[in-house]
Amino acid sequence: MTEGERDSDGQADDAAGTAPLPGAAMLGLAIIIGIAGGFGAIAFKAIIAFFHNLMFRGELGLVHDPTAVIAPSPLGAWIILVPVAGAALVTLITSRIAPEARGGGVPEVLNAIYYEKGRIRPVVALAKAAASAISIGTGGSVGREGPMVQIGSTVGSAVATVARIPVRQRITLIAAGAAAAVAGTFNAPIGGMAFALELLLVSLSARTVSLVAVASVTATGIGRLYSGLDPAFNVPEIAQFEGEVTGLFAAVLCVPFGVLVGVAAAGFIRGLYRVEDFFEQRFANPYLRHMCGMLLVGLMMYALLRATGQYHVAGVGYPTVLDVLRGVLSDPLFLLLLCAAKMLATALTLGSGASGGVFAPSLFLGATLGAAVGNALAMVAPAAGIDPVVFAVAGMAGMVGGTSGAVITAITMTLEQTRDYGAMLPIITTVALAHMVRVRLVPQSIYTLKLARRGMRVPEGLQAAVSATHNARTVMTREFELLDVGAIEDWKAGYRPGDGAMHTVVCRDGEVLGLARPDLLYLLRDEAPDTVVDTNYLAAAPTSRWAVIMRGLRAKGTDTALVFNPRGSRRQSDLVGVITSHEIARAAREGADLLD
Repeated sequence: MTEGERDSDGQADDAAGTAPLPGAAMLGLAIIIGIAGGFGAIAFKAIIAFFHNLMFRGELGLVHDPTAVIAPSPLGAWIILVPVAGAALVTLITSRIAPEARGGGVPEVLNAIYYEKGRIRPVVALAKAAASAISIGTGGSVGREGPMVQIGSTVGSAVATVARIPVRQRITLIAAGAAAAVAGTFNAPIGGMAFALELLLVSLSARTVSLVAVASVTATGIGRLYSGLDPAFNVPEIAQFEGEVTGLFAAVLCVPFGVLVGVAAAGFIRGLYRVEDFFEQRFANPYLRHMCGMLLVGLMMYALLRATGQYHVAGVGYPTVLDVLRGVLSDPLFLLLLCAAKMLATALTLGSGASGGVFAPSLFLGATLGAAVGNALAMVAPAAGIDPVVFAVAGMAGMVGGTSGAVITAITMTLEQTRDYGAMLPIITTVALAHMVRVRLVPQSIYTLKLARRGMRVPEGLQAAVSATHNARTVMTREFELLDVGAIEDWKAGYRPGDGAMHTVVCRDGEVLGLARPDLLYLLRDEAPDTVVDTNYLAAAPTSRWAVIMRGLRAKGTDTALVFNPRGSRRQSDLVGVITSHEIARAAREGADLLD
């Protein structure tokens, strides 16, 4: 019987057989995506402002400065319930419309690139925009970059679908959409490019870089119509390197500081997913889960307001970051308290089911941790001329680079947002060491760990070994037929190349014997019937990795693997797929299609 005529993921590749677009056409699509990214960033900010003004102030408005301190709400203590109300709305969207809208957004884009051939449902963009705007606008401790990456990537995927282009060009447009979204949101064209090139593109070439650059520049130009030319964090210029000895001393101090930031980044990643596990194990109802998590965040917000006059952990947290960079907040103990509070609030927000990014929380954590260390050093050694702001800026970059694994993005984004190159050496030193230490403690980044926990592997960095993302389920074919060994003589007599199923699996008494080999028919036509049955095969589970399958085939001296579910079975009723040299070659071609 034929099990099905479809590829291994059960879906036809909608880009199969399509011819690549010429460079001029791709350039036009990149400009369109850049325009969409720029206006999308403006619209997203307006939606966030709408929910913030409505829920915190009881007013209607589409303008809100994310760097301005949130004034105490006229709701008083009832503000505690604002994040709870937002949680109910977010859960409604993520449960009924688009489950992909839950979480940070970047892992879902990586999943689409490596496991879905770049296909993202268009409805995800609208659902993500609404859910994330509600999360941020009602006080959730999340950022804007993850949602905008997912929204921009969805636009790129939709444009690619309409244009009917091959997978590799689809991936390029997804990266262009992400770059445009980041650049338009943060007024950071180089940072947007770096993010897309470092995290999303499978390979680099002058052509792909140019397309991403065009989209990033276009979106930045449009975004500046709304936000102006000012950087996100307008801080006093750091004159740290007017003296070479002082500058070198600060860079040396950033060696142990980078190690500390790496440890903090690893703790942030592990803490986030442990809180997520806690909520999933304790609450079966997604509404109750998220509302309980945001109730705790609401209590933290109100407690900080009563104690300090500010909500601090609510929303993106840029007002607190600016206070740190301007030296308004300088008490090391209080800064460490804010760092711990933001880490907990972010874990509660995302771990219970919110929609939002981790970039802004990472900036908050790095700024408060760095300022705490810098101010403590300045107190201990006042004659050393240490500027705590240097450590704050370096900490921001180090935390972003450590958690995300995007080292170049962390450096460029921090420099673009502060526009202060006085701390260049401390920033680079801190980011490099933070990333190295985090990888040592937690091999996966905050983005890829979510997929790894699902059994999916995503290469970090520009790796051509796309086969690392394959397992038996993605490689195998379901186009096979089952044949009892007693009917093999009739099969031999009636076999015609190209007729019937692709593969014939021979069974006896419900047990799988092996794979019938048509290539042996003419050589062994006069031999016993079962001589054409290759009984030397590898039994694999659907989740068996590509590398494990290849080692197993080499060890057994065969090119055939039969996939059974559950693992260890040999029953014909448990056979779900077949892998031969044909399927291996197809998987290799599909991997090559992702490369430019």
